[in-house]
Amino acid sequence: MSPKSAVNGAISQPDQENDTPTCGRSHVVESSRVGDIQTQVLNTAKAQRMAEFFSLLGDANRLRLLSVLANQELCVCDLAAVLSMSESAVSHQLRALRAIRLVSYRKVGRQVFYSLLDRHVLELYQAVAEHLDEES
Repeated sequence: MSPKSAVNGAISQPDQENDTPTCGRSHVVESSRVGDIQTQVLNTAKAQRMAEFFSLLGDANRLRLLSVLANQELCVCDLAAVLSMSESAVSHQLRALRAIRLVSYRKVGRQVFYSLLDRHVLELYQAVAEHLDEES
């Protein structure tokens, strides 16, 4: 690519160190393009809430709980047995998942049964699992 095309707003050649194309030094910002996309950028408060949400999903035990609940509703004692965890540890992780509205529960006598809150949670779980199963 010629230096002139980079100056005219085209993408310049990738930096040899990181292979990421960058804008040329004299790139002119396209106001209409930037203005249109700015209305679609996450606001700071929502971005913070989403970051906290994904941070809570960054725990292997919570993801294992979701994998079980994606298949069926279970009580805490059964979840503990399936995951080889203590009931206390399972309850602790479920509290965190309830806090970000990923799981719900219902009581039957003294037993508490947990399930994924809604189809969005199941779709999120399935989409991530499918993405990770794809070959690179």
